[in-house]
Amino acid sequence: MKLITAIRHASSIALLGGTLLIGQAQAADGTECIAPAKPGGGYDLTCRLAANGLLAADLIEKPMMVTYMPGGIGAVAYNHVNGVRTDDPNLIVAASTGAAVNLALGKFGQYDADEVRWLGALGVDYGAIVVGADAPWQSLDELMADLQDKPGEIAFGAGGTVGSQDWMKAALTAKAADIDPRRLRYVAFEGGGEALAALLGNHIQVFTGDLSELQSQLESGKVRVLAALSEERMGGPYAEIPTAAEQGYDVQWPIWRGYYMGPEVSDEAYAQWVERLQALAEDPAFIELREERGLFPMSRFGNDFDGYVKDQVAGFKSLAEEVGLK
Repeated sequence: MKLITAIRHASSIALLGGTLLIGQAQAADGTECIAPAKPGGGYDLTCRLAANGLLAADLIEKPMMVTYMPGGIGAVAYNHVNGVRTDDPNLIVAASTGAAVNLALGKFGQYDADEVRWLGALGVDYGAIVVGADAPWQSLDELMADLQDKPGEIAFGAGGTVGSQDWMKAALTAKAADIDPRRLRYVAFEGGGEALAALLGNHIQVFTGDLSELQSQLESGKVRVLAALSEERMGGPYAEIPTAAEQGYDVQWPIWRGYYMGPEVSDEAYAQWVERLQALAEDPAFIELREERGLFPMSRFGNDFDGYVKDQVAGFKSLAEEVGLK
């Protein structure tokens, strides 16, 4: 419970000059995690998972410093690491599937996915194709059949504009059914909560959300999840939800939460961080915390994760070019 206690007492941390110090300020040679956003939100959570988890598991000797670097949805931090902190052996940067999407769309300026060393992921959520409980579709097949006939009459909605993660979920699912994603009727909302409210209010017919945000709605019986965009079925409250793949649609959407390092970090330093993350992922207290945060396990580290992210970016880039986003 040591790790969970550390997270629950996060309110005692000090915010100084845009830098969040977990515990007491550490020496200049201590570890650091950059969250490429303002305090709160997914990147902050990702850094805190590492900062609190590694310290509680005795995988680092001193408290990790968490620094906020918002701007360009990750672009400012990415450029900073490539231009200033290229070989820092103590620095990791929070990233997610959203970073891969932005890299594919060229939103990180002159740098692409090959410019950093992708380290590993400590957790993952999965996309989902969601309809209201009273919707006419009982399966993904039924929805795709209607979408073939009248793509402009079925409104998809999610948090984010065309080209965002949630739009990508809808586009990839349509593409798997040989439907041109450009024919989709897509409604953009400020966030997933607003889009879910629109689904429950019958303002849209399909919501491309995430599994972790749906548990309370599943318990209330207000929604029906036609497909989880995961490699295999998830357990617990999601055990009865079929994957898109098992219904014949080759589409997955893992929303991973991971880290990268500078491009010139030594192999020795990189390997040390890989070992740290692997050990943390197996720590019982961390496993409990990850579940509390609505994340599922993801076991990709080191070169395996590096290749995975680069392949993912290449796939997103291909889709973006196909639908005219690049």
